[in-house]
Amino acid sequence: MKKSLFLYLFVLAAIMNVFTYAYFSKKSESDQQMLTSKLKKANDSTLVLYNKLVDESYFSLAHNENAQEYLGNYEYNKLIADVSNTIMDMNQNAKGNSLVPYEQLSDSKFIINKVKVLNHRWIIADFSDGKTWGEVLIKYFIEGDNKFTFERIDSQLYQPQQSSSEE
Repeated sequence: MKKSLFLYLFVLAAIMNVFTYAYFSKKSESDQQMLTSKLKKANDSTLVLYNKLVDESYFSLAHNENAQEYLGNYEYNKLIADVSNTIMDMNQNAKGNSLVPYEQLSDSKFIINKVKVLNHRWIIADFSDGKTWGEVLIKYFIEGDNKFTFERIDSQLYQPQQSSSEE
């Protein structure tokens, strides 16, 4: 009887080992497939984000070779920085930035927050007084080293958004 008990225990242990091996083998394959699918999804997401970045930067002096050629020897990275700094320096005016065509609507003056140089001739800028926001399209001319003249083409002032606490 002792022999048959050991035989049954041995057979039971062998069967358990076979089932355990089969379980962990399939689990490993399943984990590998899941990892592969997640990696593929991540690569697809990266490609989508890259394509979106390329689309977003299409209208930018940094990615416009024709506009860069038009500038000649003027380094476009320096030009972008110089133009942006010149426009931001205009925020120091007591009445606000002179490129914004709107008078003060509140205690705060309108200042330009963000500038994007589109090409060798145009700029788009975002402005606000802290409550009201807008955008302005600007034409610029290079007069010399760090000397620019600006001409406002058009602007858009958006209605202030009502916050939930004001309602």
